[in-house]
This record gives sequence, C-alpha cells and structure tokens, in this order.
Amino acid sequence: MKKDLHPNVVEATVNCACGNTFKTKSVKESIRVDICNECHPFYTGSERQVDTAGRIDKFKKRYSLN
Repeated sequence: MKKDLHPNVVEATVNCACGNTFKTKSVKESIRVDICNECHPFYTGSERQVDTAGRIDKFKKRYSLN
C-alpha cells in the first residue's frame, strides 16, 4: 500500500443551528450544519402533510386506510 495516500481521520464536533452538538469522525475537526436529527421535522414527529383539495382524504377513503 502507498503511504500518505489517505487523509487523516479525526474526531469531529458537529454543531447544528439549533444548538445541538455531537461527535463523529471526519477529515475536518469541526462541522456546522443547518439541520440535524434533533430539529428535523421527520425525526421530531412534528412533520405535517399539506392536504391540497382533499387528496389525502381521497386516498385514504379509496384504500380504506381510515
């Protein structure tokens, strides 16, 4: 194997805009992100579906998902 081919992997601190921080491995020492698992609507359960013209209700009614 060739020497000095791969970058050095270090422990990185990830900082989110919401204030959450966590550690991971990366070639950079610090990473700043806009959204993380603590503030993303999919992971927090605050996800909303926009119902345009009752399409979700039509779908549920058609396939008996109510």
